[in-house]
Amino acid sequence: MNPITVRGATIDYDDLGPTTGLPVLLIHGHPFNRTLWAPQAAALTAAGHRFVAPDLRGYGRSGVSTGKVLLADFADDLAALLDHLGIERAVVGGVSMGGQIAMEFQRRHPRRVRALVLSDTSAPAETAEGKEVRNRLADRLLAEGMDGYAHEVIDKMLAAYNVTGMPDVAARVLEMMCATDPRGAAAALRGRAERADYRDVLATVEAPVLVVVGADDVYTPVAQAESIHRLVPHSTLTVVEKAGHLPGAEQPDRFNAALLEFLAALG
Repeated sequence: MNPITVRGATIDYDDLGPTTGLPVLLIHGHPFNRTLWAPQAAALTAAGHRFVAPDLRGYGRSGVSTGKVLLADFADDLAALLDHLGIERAVVGGVSMGGQIAMEFQRRHPRRVRALVLSDTSAPAETAEGKEVRNRLADRLLAEGMDGYAHEVIDKMLAAYNVTGMPDVAARVLEMMCATDPRGAAAALRGRAERADYRDVLATVEAPVLVVVGADDVYTPVAQAESIHRLVPHSTLTVVEKAGHLPGAEQPDRFNAALLEFLAALG
């Protein structure tokens, strides 16, 4: 697809599958890009769904906004992208930061959400300590670049046993992280540090919600997914075995099976 300019940023994206299919908008996490969803793109389009995945501003092939980018900025970018594509309502899903952007999208644009998919994410606002950590990391990435950070956290992004057991997946994830513009990553970190508490939003969601988590996720453990599941009135919880923070990449067949079953139940 040709990139579009929305709200002062150039956004590159994929729009695949039949335009008559159920639109599924998937949002990558930090510090990745839309190619994280390649296994899902194949499965969703094969099932007749319309797959939409952007590179968030500051990531992948999209333009970079420096300083601070709030989750609200990302959510409004996505609403503008849906406008451009002529999509009124979509299934909106994301992993990690992408899941928080999906929750922000629900908060700001609830009528546009057909259903939510929340993978390996957390709902509470950032703690004071967490804000300091994110801002220090933003400073570090601007000073040093992405490589050192990426290699430090790869065994937390993936379950440690998958880093060695799935070298191709680990290499793909590392490549995404190292290719991210440090300015975009830093701006997102500063904005994410100021995120809202989404628990009140989730408690009032009327749409169906799929909550997914890797069984060995160390960033957002199963207990956090269970808390979201208990909070949301119409939710389903799937724990993906033999996966960490990115089950869609580590165990795509299991992740996709849960996602496709969820979508089929929407009718």
